[in-house]
Amino acid sequence: MLQPNIFNTVFVFPILNLLVALYHVFLFIRIPGAFGFSIIALTMIVRGLFNPFFKQQMETARKMAELKPHLDKLSVKHKNDQKQLQAEQLKLYQREGINPASGCLFMIIQIPIFIALYQTLSLFLVNGHKAIAEINHVLYTPMLKIVSFDSWFFGLNLTTSPKQSGHWYYLLIPLLTAFLQYLQAQATLPQATKATPAEDKKIVKSTDDKKTSTGGEDFQKAMNTQMKYLFPVMIGWFAYSLPVGLSLYWNIFSLFSIVQYQQTKKAKAK
Repeated sequence: MLQPNIFNTVFVFPILNLLVALYHVFLFIRIPGAFGFSIIALTMIVRGLFNPFFKQQMETARKMAELKPHLDKLSVKHKNDQKQLQAEQLKLYQREGINPASGCLFMIIQIPIFIALYQTLSLFLVNGHKAIAEINHVLYTPMLKIVSFDSWFFGLNLTTSPKQSGHWYYLLIPLLTAFLQYLQAQATLPQATKATPAEDKKIVKSTDDKKTSTGGEDFQKAMNTQMKYLFPVMIGWFAYSLPVGLSLYWNIFSLFSIVQYQQTKKAKAK
């Protein structure tokens, strides 16, 4: 039962009402798979709301790539003084107007929406009149009330999980979800710009300096590896364990991110 606490009031109830309203719209225009298209439409709306955060992430990634040679020089210069190194890096970030942590913000702010959508779809997982009564109980207006709902979308039951379905073709969903998440990470992770030959000479002045610089890069490489490989595997496991409707939301979201990144990249290249 959905209780009127802060999280439900701020996230779950609005998403549930919006999803049901969209469901009524697609039912009215008689589109098959209305529940699935409602999730797609909801995703597009959420994606539009997140667009400023996405642009900030892209801008931060671009600036971080441009600063890579300068950060390497600082690592060499202050290799024996980590406190001074951190202070100089902070000054550089402040001068360039960069908040390194903002790159993770785009993923973090999705978490409450994802949880709220999971709780919303979980209501539809409850069988019979009990689920309908609970959904209708938290709708903002009687006009949105539903008597029943069809959770099928192109042969898939959006309220079940591949783990529970018992059909092999449902296993394609977590594979597709993990693959799209990998493509999104591949597209959006910052690519380091190459230092000029003059900068290379300054950065790598000796064998010890080279090791220091390489050590600084190892952490970034480890983080990139986690984002490229471990995170898609984790999302793929969630897609295997959770309702297909959540994978539909996540996959549409990933596709929008990939397409928008490519468009942004092309626009800046002109």
